[in-house]
Amino acid sequence: MSRIGKRPIPIPAKVSVAIDGRLVSVKGPKGELSRELPSGVVVTQEDGNIIVSRADESRLARQRHGLSRTLVANLVEGVDSGFQKRLEIIGVGYRAQVQGTTLILNVGYSNPVQIEPPEGIQFVVENNTNVVVSGISKEVVGNTAARIRAVRPPEPYKGKGIRYAGEVVLRKAGKTGKK
Repeated sequence: MSRIGKRPIPIPAKVSVAIDGRLVSVKGPKGELSRELPSGVVVTQEDGNIIVSRADESRLARQRHGLSRTLVANLVEGVDSGFQKRLEIIGVGYRAQVQGTTLILNVGYSNPVQIEPPEGIQFVVENNTNVVVSGISKEVVGNTAARIRAVRPPEPYKGKGIRYAGEVVLRKAGKTGKK
């Protein structure tokens, strides 16, 4: 039995869940999300909890059990409190700003890089060097943050670039001069 998959998912008071076969729809104060779960798992709702169980004991069902439980838990958490990912911009003259809904990054290229947010994603810039990506879908928030980081990933020599908050960048020693 999957240790993650067998744990029930508590449903907060402000959240309503509708289960239609493999389609799970969750509605809460932040919005509404739905997801079709992979085959091999059965989702039921019992006295304030969501239970994810296997349809059978096949290898595929065992593999998807914990995954499905985590996906449903992320839906519930997203519509209840939402998700956010923080990024730091490090480098002389590197900065970010929000213009309307578009994020504009000045990170050492000849032209500023503009990033449009996907639906349901908001950008907040703090102190011109910290970007907060927030939304209700953990998957979309993470992918958007990864797209922003990919514009200028941190380099190992000076550490300049865009990194996740708390990310440790291993530094390398540069070339030494001739003697």
